[in-house]
Amino acid sequence: MRQLDLFAALQPASESIDTEFKSARGGLPGSFWETYSAMANTQGGTIVLGVAERDSGLSWEGVPDAAQLRTVLWNQLNDRQKVSRNLLTDANIQTVTDAGRHFVVVSVPRAARRERPVYVGANPLTGSYRRAEEGDYHCSEEEVRRMLADQSDLPADTVVVEHFGIADFDADTLKQYRNRFASRDPDHAWLSEDDAGLMFKLGALRRDRASGLEGATVAGLLMFGRFSALREALPAFHVDYREKLSPDPAVRWTDRLVPDGTWESNVFQFYQRVVQRLSADLKIPFQLNRDLYRKDDTIVHEALREAVVNALIHADYRGQGGVVIERYASRIELSNPGSLLVSREQLLRGSVSECRNKSLQLMFQMIGGGEKAGSGMDKIRSGWRSQHWRSPKVEESLQPDRVKLVLPMVSLIPPEVNEALRTRFGVRFDRLDKTSVQAIVTARVEGTVTNGRLQEVTGEHPKGITGVLQTLVREGFLTQQKQRRWASYRVVGDFPHSPEDSPQTAGDSPPSAEDSPLSGTDSPRFPPELLVAAAPARQSARLPAAEMKSLVAALCTGRWLTSRELGLLLHRDADNLQSRFLTAMVREGRLELRFPDVPNRPDQAYRTAAAAA
Repeated sequence: MRQLDLFAALQPASESIDTEFKSARGGLPGSFWETYSAMANTQGGTIVLGVAERDSGLSWEGVPDAAQLRTVLWNQLNDRQKVSRNLLTDANIQTVTDAGRHFVVVSVPRAARRERPVYVGANPLTGSYRRAEEGDYHCSEEEVRRMLADQSDLPADTVVVEHFGIADFDADTLKQYRNRFASRDPDHAWLSEDDAGLMFKLGALRRDRASGLEGATVAGLLMFGRFSALREALPAFHVDYREKLSPDPAVRWTDRLVPDGTWESNVFQFYQRVVQRLSADLKIPFQLNRDLYRKDDTIVHEALREAVVNALIHADYRGQGGVVIERYASRIELSNPGSLLVSREQLLRGSVSECRNKSLQLMFQMIGGGEKAGSGMDKIRSGWRSQHWRSPKVEESLQPDRVKLVLPMVSLIPPEVNEALRTRFGVRFDRLDKTSVQAIVTARVEGTVTNGRLQEVTGEHPKGITGVLQTLVREGFLTQQKQRRWASYRVVGDFPHSPEDSPQTAGDSPPSAEDSPLSGTDSPRFPPELLVAAAPARQSARLPAAEMKSLVAALCTGRWLTSRELGLLLHRDADNLQSRFLTAMVREGRLELRFPDVPNRPDQAYRTAAAAA
C-alpha cells in the first residue's frame, strides 16, 4: 500500500526509534507536548503529525496547513510557559508530501543529562513525562528528583556526609588500597601523604568551601567505609554477587557474596572479591600476584575488570536494587541502579564520557581501573571480540531505573545453531550476507533480534539494518513481533521466548513442572484458557496500564506465574513487565510473592492476592 511506502520514507533512522502518530486536523494537538517531553526524557523518537491511530489501523489524513502548523510549533517550542526546553533545529522538523497530502515529521532527540527533565508547563514535578511500552507516563516526583540531581556539575559522590570522617573508614581497606596504588605507580607523589592526606587527594575526604563542612564524602564511604557506617549514611547501598553454575535446578547458588557481616562490604572489597571469582572461572590462562595484579594480562580480563568498575562508578546509590553481578555458565550480567547519562548511540560510538560518581572513578583509575575518555565500552567489546563471543548487550529499564550489561560467553555463530538453521532453510541460508546471517543467528540464540541489538552485534548503521530485517521478513527467514515502537523479530517457526530459553542459558534453573504451565523450556505451551485471557495483550502492542494490570491479575488468579511466563503469555518483555507492573501490583496488595523473604529471586512467582481476587 502507498501508506506503508510513505511510512518507510518517514523513518529517519530505524525501527528502534520510538514513533508516535497524531492527528492534527484541529491544529497542533495538546498531547504533542506530553509525547515531546516523554521522548526527550527517554531515548528520543519521531512524532508524525497528520496520521490518526484508529482501532482499524492508521488513517493517513494529512494536515490542513503544514506551514501554519510549523509556525505554531516553533512559537510554542520557544515559549517557556509551554515547554521547558527547545531541543529542535530546522533539521528536526520536516514536511513530507504524498498524493497531495502533507505530513509534518518531528524528530525529537534524547535530551542530554544537563537538559533533563524536559517538562510541560512551569513545574518539572508535575509536567515531566517518560516513555514506556504502553506509551507516555507521568513521572513520579522521585524520578524527577533523580533527573534534576543528574543535572548537577557537582557529582553526587563528592557530597560531604555530615558527622562522618576518616574514623569511619576501614583501616585494612585503606592499607590494601595504598598497596595496590603503590604497586601500579610506586613513585606517585600522593603516596608520600599520610592516610588523611591521601584521602583528601582522592576526594574521599573534602572540605566544602561554601558551608565549611569537612568530613567523609559519599565516594569515601563507598570505597573505604566500614559497612556499619556505610549503611548508616547510605541506607539504600547494596552489593550482590551471584554465581549460578550448577545444572541442578535444586541448587539456587553455587556461590554468593553479599553483605553478611563476614567482610567489610564496601565497594573496594566487593570489587576485589568479585574480580577474583570472575577471573578464576574464565577458561583463559590467567594468574594473579599476591597484590591481586595480573600476570600475563589478556584483553578479555581487562575488559571484564572494566565492566565491573563501570557498574560500580555509574551506579546511582540512592536507587533501588543495588549493584548486582550474576555469573552463569555462558554469560555474565552486571546491573546497577540509575539511568544512562548518554544516549545508546553515544555509548555504541564511544569517546563520550559521562560518569555519575567521578571521585569513585578517580579512585579506581589510580589502581588501574575505569576509563575516563569514554573508551570503556570499546575496551569491553574488544575483549569480547578477541574470543569471538557474541557482542555485549546494554539494556535500560524504567521504574525503577536500572542499566544492565550482558556479556555472553557464546560464539558469534554457535556450530549447533548454524547447523540447525542450515537444516531449516537449506541452501538459501548459505547465500545470505554476513549481516543477514548475524540477524538470524542472534534471533535464534537470544530469542529475538531488534535493530538496536543488531547495531551492537555488527556495528552497522541502523538504516541499513532496517533494510536487512525487512528483507529477511519478506524472504521468510524472520517474522516480526509487534509494530513500530517495539518491533522485534524472531526466526520463522520459533515460539516467542525470553533469553532464558536460549542455548546460551541452558544451565539456568527452569521452573518446576508442577508450578509452571510450561511443558519444557524449548517448546512452551499454555493451557487454552490462559491464552484466551491474555489475547488482548497478544493482539495489541499498546494497552492502557490499568487494562494490563487487570490482565495480569486475571492470569495469576489461583496460580503462581513467573515474570518470564507472564511475558510469554502477554507478548511483553519480562523485565519491563516486572519493573512497570508486577512490582507495583505487589506494593498495591494486588499480587503476592511466592518467596516474600527473597523478593529478587530469579524464580520469583506471583499470584493474585486473596483480598484482590
